Amino acid sequence: MDNQRLLTWGLFIILAWMTYQTWMIDYGPRPVETQEAVEPLAVGDQDTEALPAFADTDEGADAGGLPALEPERPDAPAATAAATIIVRTDVLEVEISSEGGTLQKASLLKYPVAKDDPENLVVLLSTEPRDLGLIQSGLRQAGEGPEANHQALFVAEASRYELRDGQDEIVVPLRWVDNAGITVEKTYRFRRGSYIIGLEQNIANRSAADWRGAAYTRIQRRNGEVERSMFNVDTYSFDGPEVYDGEKTEKLKRDDLIDDGPFDLQSDNGWVAAIQHHFLSAAVPPAGEEQRYRVAQKNDVATLTAIGGAVTVPPGSDKTFATTLFVGPKLQVQLEQVAPSLKLTVDYGWLTIISQPLFWLLSKIHSLVANWGVAIILVTVLIKILFYKLTQSSGRSMAKMRELQPRMQALQERYKDDRQALSQAMMDLYKREKVNPAAGCLPILVQMPFFLAFYWVLLESVEMRQAPFALWITDLSARDPYFILPLIMGAAMLLQQKLNPAPTDPVQAKVMQIMPIMFTGFFAFFPSGLVLYWVTNTVLSIAQQWRINKVVEQESKKAKSG
Repeated sequence: MDNQRLLTWGLFIILAWMTYQTWMIDYGPRPVETQEAVEPLAVGDQDTEALPAFADTDEGADAGGLPALEPERPDAPAATAAATIIVRTDVLEVEISSEGGTLQKASLLKYPVAKDDPENLVVLLSTEPRDLGLIQSGLRQAGEGPEANHQALFVAEASRYELRDGQDEIVVPLRWVDNAGITVEKTYRFRRGSYIIGLEQNIANRSAADWRGAAYTRIQRRNGEVERSMFNVDTYSFDGPEVYDGEKTEKLKRDDLIDDGPFDLQSDNGWVAAIQHHFLSAAVPPAGEEQRYRVAQKNDVATLTAIGGAVTVPPGSDKTFATTLFVGPKLQVQLEQVAPSLKLTVDYGWLTIISQPLFWLLSKIHSLVANWGVAIILVTVLIKILFYKLTQSSGRSMAKMRELQPRMQALQERYKDDRQALSQAMMDLYKREKVNPAAGCLPILVQMPFFLAFYWVLLESVEMRQAPFALWITDLSARDPYFILPLIMGAAMLLQQKLNPAPTDPVQAKVMQIMPIMFTGFFAFFPSGLVLYWVTNTVLSIAQQWRINKVVEQESKKAKSG
């Protein structure tokens, strides 16, 4: 085989792999839905999953008296006419219902859906059925009587909280009191510039008896069928529930939850999250505290629940249950502040081990140049320098093959009716001229994982979302509006072909002529950041190959004259 053919098939395999990954994220036959679409949900609506259930007996629990997820007792009556509390920071506007203290709306103030429509913000939490998202929390109590669950009515001190100049934190307390002397205060903490929300549930037992129960947090999120579109890269990213068991993450597909039933796990270092391209809502209990996690699907709504172990609060005592919520973009610095494992929600796939260092490098360079497009170019240059020696051997092989092109064509003409003789003559020529047509195989194979890893970094990192570059490129996460970069890329590929040996086989020659057109079509709808990376890499490859060709040509002339 010659290097030109290897390169052709290598690039084709890369594109086929990318296409397969995007088109087959949610593969397999889908079951026929017999249930009607989900109806609009009020915060207090009840269903069979309304309250996380547990048994109070140690026999019904796992290690540490962990509540068992067993059939639950009847629900308490839902509260009516619940008031809402508005919380506005510099990055979030959140609506909290006094019914259960549920987070029922969250708008991301710095992230519009489209850059040209800044008033239309990304909304991660909502009571609207098509974009349903709720974060509920509460306390389950053993025995009879009222409890401070997500259907209980809380009282707030104010109806609106806003982060003022010079203020770094907003504390939002909500209070629930029963007639027996049990008081629960649910406190949310919002910080400037942060999408991390602290949640504390403090129970003060001023009754005459022990209080026994457990704290829980759950996320309800729409999880319906997704219509894919080649014009919208977001539709090919995973959208649905994700869980972490303390060692690895697992994405739970809608169809699997419907076919196989709820997914359960137990961990003292886990979390649950509802993710979509670039954004997520997550509930992360404190590390070291045993929790039961359950993810269930009903109609087009996924319910993700975390419930802790049962504890006893004696009369006159207090107990605080804490958890951390995250509602916002997948900014890796903030995700790591919550838990190092939470940044795994940024899905770099099986190339994470390479993608994470590349993202770190990209971020460091961006901190110096303050432009993600320039950072992409500089990282591409550094990758090219890193593999220069490896690609040089491939380039020299191509250059020597180019020098031998006339002699190879003469052999083809001489042995056009005898393929065995042609093959032997070609091998003799390679041996005589000390040319190894396979010399470039290893460098190309070594580079492929890095190219693919960089592809996923540019595709999945929210830091590149709606980031400007220069001139007409105002959003590196969107396609080039005028298709100029893809056309430049196609032209660069044509020029690159001129520097490489032309295939001697007519069929291969036609394939090579079509390749730039195919690539231009493929990349026309890719995010412009990815196209910028490929254009930069192609231009650098052209410069390197041109230089190698000149050196090999001079060496050849010197050898002939000597």
